[in-house]
Amino acid sequence: MERRKIEIMDTTLRDGEQTSGVSFSISEKLTITQLLLEELHVDRVEIASARVSDGEFNAVKSILVWAEENGYADRIEVLSFVDNGISIDWMANSGVKVQNLLTKGSLNHLTHQLKKTPEQHFAEIKHVIELAQSKGIATNVYLEDWSNGMRNSPEYVYQYLDFITKQPVKRILLPDTLGILTPSETAKFLTELVGRYPGVHFDFHAHNDYDLGTANVLEAVKAGVSGLHLTVNGMGERAGNAAMASAVAVINDFAPEVEIAIKESSIYTVSKLVETFSGVRIPSNKPIVGDNVFTQTAGIHADGDNKNNLYFNDLLPERFGRKREYALGKTSGKANIEKNLQELGLKLNDADLKKVTQRVIELGDKKETVTKEDLPYIISDVLDSSLYEEKVVVESYVLMHAMGLRPSATISVKIDGEKFEENAQGDGQFDAFMNALARVYDKKKRSLPKLIDYAVRIAPGSSSDALCETIITWQTDQKKFITRGLDSDQTVCAIKATQKMLNII
Repeated sequence: MERRKIEIMDTTLRDGEQTSGVSFSISEKLTITQLLLEELHVDRVEIASARVSDGEFNAVKSILVWAEENGYADRIEVLSFVDNGISIDWMANSGVKVQNLLTKGSLNHLTHQLKKTPEQHFAEIKHVIELAQSKGIATNVYLEDWSNGMRNSPEYVYQYLDFITKQPVKRILLPDTLGILTPSETAKFLTELVGRYPGVHFDFHAHNDYDLGTANVLEAVKAGVSGLHLTVNGMGERAGNAAMASAVAVINDFAPEVEIAIKESSIYTVSKLVETFSGVRIPSNKPIVGDNVFTQTAGIHADGDNKNNLYFNDLLPERFGRKREYALGKTSGKANIEKNLQELGLKLNDADLKKVTQRVIELGDKKETVTKEDLPYIISDVLDSSLYEEKVVVESYVLMHAMGLRPSATISVKIDGEKFEENAQGDGQFDAFMNALARVYDKKKRSLPKLIDYAVRIAPGSSSDALCETIITWQTDQKKFITRGLDSDQTVCAIKATQKMLNII
């Protein structure tokens, strides 16, 4: 049986940009548009609202120049308004070929916001569509607040649809503007419309105020809609829109009767780029794209994965360009440790593995974040292995910070059994420590790596005496690597992380 094709329209750059504090630059909008169409394979991209600003106009114009050159002009869309042709002129001047005309989909909005009768609104809509036709611009129509319209004024919705389905419009876009629909309502309302207006192209546009966006998308697909509006990372106003990654996974796994063009393996790449450009961090537990969603923490799960993949489901990370990881912490078991050791090319006997496992659990109890890269140090600590012997030890230090004086540090460092003492000043206590350390390494005729990133964090809700973790990224001529230190004092954390670095180099 031939599967029914459903269009995916991405509105990250229009509805998603309405996320509080988000504003994409011209180059960022162009880059995201290119990735959405050429890498992710979305069918259409809504890139802006008409008349917003000069910057928005220039961004749209830049995107349309690229789209014209590459055959995508009819897949680029802009939100427009019933404004007697002002939006039409704006779009014509920027090169836009498709408008998504915002109209009223509920009697409540029409009566209280526009203060007009349905007949007046319809006449104005008809006029705008005719103006668009005269400028070579195709029209899709949004029914703003459609979901409330179906709940509270269905007679008006049907009156509107009887009118608009006789106009030269390509698609009718049905938004759950306030994110109020339940899955059962979504199924009921859309089934009614698809049945009443056969052959009409309906798009469904879900918001996520009750965290039902993905569920509503699935019901919309089953009800027979022809298109869906999604955003990367679920960006959008308030609680955001239905998320691209979740919706695509759900459709592919639970709606075998339909076909979408989205390339699953590109979802994570595009997601991380949008995270970077928008500044909106992806929650670590967000389905498909969150940092932790393909990480097994419990030891029993890692053991089950070793025994016929007992804890796998259809959401295999490889589908989305990712891989499964096994976390190390207080719930780790031997299986977690073994999985991580395998990736490092290390193997321990059962007795040693048991000792290392116990040490990882102890560190997890103290809130320390244990990584795969930490395992050699844990092995060294637990087994006193000469293979991982610490050759550099910061034996003691004195850090001074007094008002009106530059911070200073006096340190004692043992390298291969030889002790060195140095003193230096710096712009802060840790800077003074690093300057003193550099003097030690000058004596050894060796240089230190370049510090390129320094981050400190404590667990959410912790107090001032909590353990903090310092994560330092270092760069040598050969490689970039990260070390971590744990202590209740931030500078001591950094010194512990630095000692790890000294032993790596």
